[in-house]
Amino acid sequence: MANNKRALLEQLPTSQHHLLSFWDQLDDAAQEQIVAQIATIDFAQLESLSGEHREQENLAVMAAQAAPPQAFRLDGNNRFSVQQAQSRGQAALADGKLGVLLVAGGQGTRLGFPHPKGMFPIGPVSGATLFEILLEKVLAVSRRYAVAIPLYVMTSPATHDETVAYLTEKHFFGLPPDDVTVFCQGTMPAVEAATGKLLLADRHALALSPDGHGGMLAALKRCGGLDDFQRRGLRQLFYLQVDNPLVEMCDPQLLGYHLLSESELSTQVVAKQTPLDRVGNFVSIGGQARIIEYSDLPEDVAQRRNADGSLSLWAGNIAVHLFDAAFLSRAADSADALPFHRAKKKVPFVNDAGLLVEPTVENAIKFERFIFDLLPRARTPIAVEVDEAVAFAPVKNAAGAKRDSPLTVQAQMAALHRQWLKTTGADVADDAIVEIAPTFALDAQELAQKLAVGQRIEGARYFR
Repeated sequence: MANNKRALLEQLPTSQHHLLSFWDQLDDAAQEQIVAQIATIDFAQLESLSGEHREQENLAVMAAQAAPPQAFRLDGNNRFSVQQAQSRGQAALADGKLGVLLVAGGQGTRLGFPHPKGMFPIGPVSGATLFEILLEKVLAVSRRYAVAIPLYVMTSPATHDETVAYLTEKHFFGLPPDDVTVFCQGTMPAVEAATGKLLLADRHALALSPDGHGGMLAALKRCGGLDDFQRRGLRQLFYLQVDNPLVEMCDPQLLGYHLLSESELSTQVVAKQTPLDRVGNFVSIGGQARIIEYSDLPEDVAQRRNADGSLSLWAGNIAVHLFDAAFLSRAADSADALPFHRAKKKVPFVNDAGLLVEPTVENAIKFERFIFDLLPRARTPIAVEVDEAVAFAPVKNAAGAKRDSPLTVQAQMAALHRQWLKTTGADVADDAIVEIAPTFALDAQELAQKLAVGQRIEGARYFR
């Protein structure tokens, strides 16, 4: 491929000629790799994104205008009752037109785990992995309603091959292989903040990173997922991230509120415990639903309170959404449906001498998209509050952290399952570590059908 170097340089913007600085030192396979990566880059788009002239939303001004969202509260006077939502959602589930989107591109680096996060063992008794718990929840819901529930799992380049191998080895935890699609999200190059030049991770490779959970739309289109939605006649997609083992999979109440409200995008939220909780803030700005990341919300705005002392901006995003399939397809056909966000990061790079540099300060800009940026485009977007103790326990932090660590998540799982057991009439020791597999029972009502009244439970117990 050496004879192609001149032609390649002519195709590259002059400012990016450094990408071929080491061309003559590369073997054919390495040359092919850098060429293939360069071919995926939209340089005009990149120049627009990285240029200093690009207009950025003034988040502080936006945040100052933020108001509470339209929401169905746990203790509120809602326009549809819990019973109405539950009944409507259960009927829709029985109709078999719901699919599940699982975002699983993250690695377990922060947990000290050198594998995809979905493979992290989190079951407090069983050691079941996040993938096992979540896929078995999909299986249990499909059995309860006697319908097929197709699952779409989005990975990243760093996790894709290992995830496919793991799920295949585990036979998709009982889900029919034809109902599981594993697809990989795209990437975006990192650019040097000072110059806009693309960074090299190696002499033959660009510094690339996943394009964010908002990259799901483009990735679904590339892999044929959107066509599969249509082929299967799916009407809604239940979206979740892989780190939350307590998620109420295909929650009929969320689905019911979504349908009764004629919404195209509904989001589960929890009531923030403190103004500065590290969750996105679901708000309304100028009548449009938006999510403002906690890092972008000025403290004085976060601290606002109502006359009764409650937080004004109370709704914390937990990354559980419900999308209309037609809305996703329509958004995927719109080039500007999801804007890119810029983030300054420390990105290792190969310098002009071919040496790897580990920066000590933020040297680069990364670009990613967020799926919740679809909210302003959706018809009647709504928030539906859930109880954090019941539905939200993300595994995010390493052991020793005060919350969202493996130990705190396991404790929350065991506490919930002890409560389920107590509602069945079981005598459960307060320190009993219990775990209930999704395929044994999805909720306390199902558990009550399988246990004799008055059981005494001590120590560790796994119900499967």
